[in-house]
Amino acid sequence: QVYLVESGGGAVQAGGSLRLSCRAPRTITSVFNANIIGWYRQAPEDQRERELVAAVSKDGRASYADSVKGRFTVSRDNSRKTVYLQMNSLKPEDTAIYYCNTGRNLDGSSTGGPESWGQGTQVTVSS
Repeated sequence: QVYLVESGGGAVQAGGSLRLSCRAPRTITSVFNANIIGWYRQAPEDQRERELVAAVSKDGRASYADSVKGRFTVSRDNSRKTVYLQMNSLKPEDTAIYYCNTGRNLDGSSTGGPESWGQGTQVTVSS
């Protein structure tokens, strides 16, 4: 299991920007660097499974949900054991709790192995 901590959420108006961070402070650097890290979100009162927003592989390959392409950018700093999600041109429909995850594939599918989730950070976008 990888201990993940998200930060950077908040409340912004539509069109604004936020940068989320996902750190792995208790994880050995080599272990963190070997993992795909994904950002997922779940809207309030949404009972469906968390949806993939973006993910980045150990070598920097990225995937994005269609709804965020061109607006969000995922990146990682392996030396800091941190993955970032830069969110620009935010829309009210981006309002959700954002979670980072390790243990899934780049497309968000399950590997069948263990997964780790952070506690989540709230993003609220007002119109």
